[in-house]
Amino acid sequence: MVANFTTLDRITHIYEQPLPDLLFEAQRIHREHHDPRAVQMCTLSSIKTGACPEDCGYCAQSAHHSTGLQPEPLMNIADVLEDAKAAKAAGSTRFCMGAAWREIRDGAQFDRVLDMVRQVAAMEMEVCCTLGMLKPHQAQQLKEAGLTAYNHNLDTSPSYYDKIISTRTYKDRLDTIRAVSDAGISVCCGGILGLGESVRDRLELLETLCHLDPPPESIPINCLIPIEGTPLENAVPIDPFDMVRMVATTRILFPAAMVRLSAGRTEMSDELQAMCFLAGANSIFTGAKLLTAANPERSHDEQLLDRLGMIPKPL
Repeated sequence: MVANFTTLDRITHIYEQPLPDLLFEAQRIHREHHDPRAVQMCTLSSIKTGACPEDCGYCAQSAHHSTGLQPEPLMNIADVLEDAKAAKAAGSTRFCMGAAWREIRDGAQFDRVLDMVRQVAAMEMEVCCTLGMLKPHQAQQLKEAGLTAYNHNLDTSPSYYDKIISTRTYKDRLDTIRAVSDAGISVCCGGILGLGESVRDRLELLETLCHLDPPPESIPINCLIPIEGTPLENAVPIDPFDMVRMVATTRILFPAAMVRLSAGRTEMSDELQAMCFLAGANSIFTGAKLLTAANPERSHDEQLLDRLGMIPKPL
């Protein structure tokens, strides 16, 4: 009789392997699909900051939390282009624009974002946006403007999600991801570790990503940055080896995807980041800030890659 393994059974089996076996399998798959020395450098810019009506328990930009963050209106196009030029000059090949909105609304501000997308795309960079929920016709407009990818993270498992966010549902997020896919835009979708979730929750998040069709081209793995004034300001940091296991398991499940070591790198040692690269991570966000959170300085990232004999991935 053939055993009937579910997707979650398979993911759990992969994740729970002895670490040497897990890393060996992840590195083998990584080398089959990617240059193991190359790391894509990306820049994430906050084009509209704060006063977000969502109540995400981890976020400094939520209007529900008293974090001392000063809201800022949508940036003008010229300033965004200056940021994009600086990012490209410093080696980034992907420029991401984030706006603290619950959802995109048709009108002058969305038209301005479409212009930003057109002009950044004309600079021969990958261009990504994360603007909250969007409707199918808006996804189509972004596609026509030249958007490479749209980021919309699921954050955690379906069962743990309502412990973190109450102002939108898991289905809302999946509907936006479907609109992005249907428009022919690459999906960037991952999660956050350290929200108080269990290991099973993390694996159920990966199970949900496995069921997306097509699978995500880009998977950010974020480590919570506890921010004073948010409900998760006293969250317990995750075990570093759990981070490595999550990266390796993601690489095995999604061989062709870019696995992006995202928020929380300021709390990671160089040795932990190196282990994550060995586990299959092949992208980082560079620059002093990641939206509103601290991020390693670009010079430090360059020194780390140099010490490891690794290189920025060309476009």
